[in-house]
Amino acid sequence: MNKALFACLLLIPQLALSSSLPKQLAVPGGIINIELGSVATPAPEVFFQKNRALVLENDNKWVAVVGIPLDSKVGQHSITIQSGKQKTQRSFIISNKDYPAQYITIKNKRMVNPNPDDVKRISDERPTINKALNTWTEKPVNDLSFSLPVQGRLSSPFGLKRFFNNQPKNPHSGLDIAAPTGTAITAPTSGVVLNTGDYYYNGNTVFLDHGQGLVTGYFHMSKITVHAGELVETGTKLGEVGATGRVTGPHLHWNVYLNKTKVDPALFVPELMQAKPVQ
Repeated sequence: MNKALFACLLLIPQLALSSSLPKQLAVPGGIINIELGSVATPAPEVFFQKNRALVLENDNKWVAVVGIPLDSKVGQHSITIQSGKQKTQRSFIISNKDYPAQYITIKNKRMVNPNPDDVKRISDERPTINKALNTWTEKPVNDLSFSLPVQGRLSSPFGLKRFFNNQPKNPHSGLDIAAPTGTAITAPTSGVVLNTGDYYYNGNTVFLDHGQGLVTGYFHMSKITVHAGELVETGTKLGEVGATGRVTGPHLHWNVYLNKTKVDPALFVPELMQAKPVQ
């Protein structure tokens, strides 16, 4: 084989790996990418706030991709790196991000102040949802560059301080994409369907497992077209946009979870990162 051609072939996997990391944003709700060392040694285990973090190969180095909870305090934090019996710490700084407020009027007042039957249903649903979100599958993760799961208008970004009927609620935990009912929702990357269901707040929902604690969720669907245990590839149809659960109109609410914490899905989508600077 021609030496120049052989050298080019050797570069192909490295180039693919170098483009696989999400956008780093060291703020509450963001992501930190931390190099751990050469892939000549076995991949270490990494923990942040007692939760195991995703580790992948990038440019011949192990890199930890760590989700930062929205309630994290600004300042110095650290991860624990375990290689065999040896444990070390690596520090990083979380900076402040002032997320704007959003005031929403919900006509169905039970979606703001559930009655006792609703509260029981919400409580009964929580273990099933938590089981999906706490999934850890020990498998390599090679690409963290996602496509948008639906074509539409980005109606509500991640992290907004939310007020429903003037009552303060939890911050917005995902990215909302408004589109007409029936618009196709597709997998942004390959994965396995963990769970599908109809939940009180989320409506018709699909959860996908992408490996090592990386889980994505798709809410408020009008129709689900996959089933638990199904392997999906990038572009596989998961269902259709709807207005089920707590909504003001048809849209997809898209969540991304890393090490059991919700992070900004936009950080995984190159076209969104190129469209506007990250603050």
